[in-house]
Amino acid sequence: MDWNYYNTFITVSPDCPAEFAVVPPDKKSGRTKPSLEYELAAEQPYGYTQEELLYEVHVRHKSIAPEELAERGAELKEAFFSKPTACMRASMLPKKYGWGIHFNEAGKLALVPRESEQYHDFAAGKHASIKVLAGMRSSKK
Repeated sequence: MDWNYYNTFITVSPDCPAEFAVVPPDKKSGRTKPSLEYELAAEQPYGYTQEELLYEVHVRHKSIAPEELAERGAELKEAFFSKPTACMRASMLPKKYGWGIHFNEAGKLALVPRESEQYHDFAAGKHASIKVLAGMRSSKK
């Protein structure tokens, strides 16, 4: 099963409160999923597919030890993908923090700040080969 997007741009959600892209904060109790998503995607633009990013965030969020990954990696990955998982359209990056997400032809993603010219070009459909999808709303209104 392939959960990745290809040649797709996810805009910020229609009800996103951020006028400018902001870095998601961590909590005193530890890392948040949005901050992990941001860190990984920002450090390696076009370095992860959606599946790779979601799994890596899961591993880091659950603090799975490298030894356990080495021993049970395939089993853990299979268990993770056996359950329904929200896609990046439902991520807090486009819903709350003002980040668009571009997926290239290889399915690799990069974050695009909503205030950037690149964001506006993608969102306006200036790239005919790229499908534009809105990030999911936070509320049902």
